[in-house]
Amino acid sequence: MLGAAIIVFRESFEAALLIGIIAAATRAIPRRGRWVGGGVLAGMLGAAGVALMTGRIAQLFGGMGQELFNATILGLAVIMLAWHNIWMSVHGAELAADARRVGRDVTEGRRALSAILVVIAVAVLREGSETALFLYGMLSGGTVSSGDLLAGAGLGLAAGAAVGAVMYAGILRVPMRWFFTVTSALILLLASAMAAQMARFLIQGDVLPSLAEPVWDTSRMLPAGSPLGAFLHALIGYDPQPSGMQLVFYLVTAGVIWAGMVLGRRRNHIPAGPRAAA
Repeated sequence: MLGAAIIVFRESFEAALLIGIIAAATRAIPRRGRWVGGGVLAGMLGAAGVALMTGRIAQLFGGMGQELFNATILGLAVIMLAWHNIWMSVHGAELAADARRVGRDVTEGRRALSAILVVIAVAVLREGSETALFLYGMLSGGTVSSGDLLAGAGLGLAAGAAVGAVMYAGILRVPMRWFFTVTSALILLLASAMAAQMARFLIQGDVLPSLAEPVWDTSRMLPAGSPLGAFLHALIGYDPQPSGMQLVFYLVTAGVIWAGMVLGRRRNHIPAGPRAAA
């Protein structure tokens, strides 16, 4: 539930942020709310279509072996989460600047009002489609029930929309970079946990060796079914009896995502002059 809430919060907050930027930049335009609402609706319908396609594709490939199928879905989710964190570390500020530019262009008459609908629809479609894949990956991992998944997704969606609305109203003045820094760290941990679950399925399918099983056993000290154990499992992928291969997948995934984010941020801080001269 917690993992689903974090992922959906991050995705819905990003969409709400872009919507808020465009809405604020075009607030003087009459009836611009219709175009904003139309863009949100179009993006949601497109994301729903992607979610339905994901379910149908899952049914088509369900016969490949449940362990291999689950590992494949989790692998795709890990790749998408890694790409999302690294891409946002490089292009996050640019994305917000583009949204402001679109709003100004519409206000000053350089673009038609339909540009509002298109930009918002694409943003909602992108975030919604990613969310559908992430949540399906979590469900395939077998560590969360569909009821908990829906509850967490609903909580994350409500929180993301609420924070976006409050920021649009100008009440909340906490720097946005803190939101992205904290949620990026949490998503890094969630992606690493999914990678460890993928390794577990590959071991069960006799595709990979376990290397060592278990590396440690903390089930008596902190059972996975205890409240704290369940919380840590949802937050960082805690496993009281991990295999060596699971640890390798966890650490490699965390290291690759972290390195990609660091390199992306350094790239953003390179002065334009030297880069152009190169």
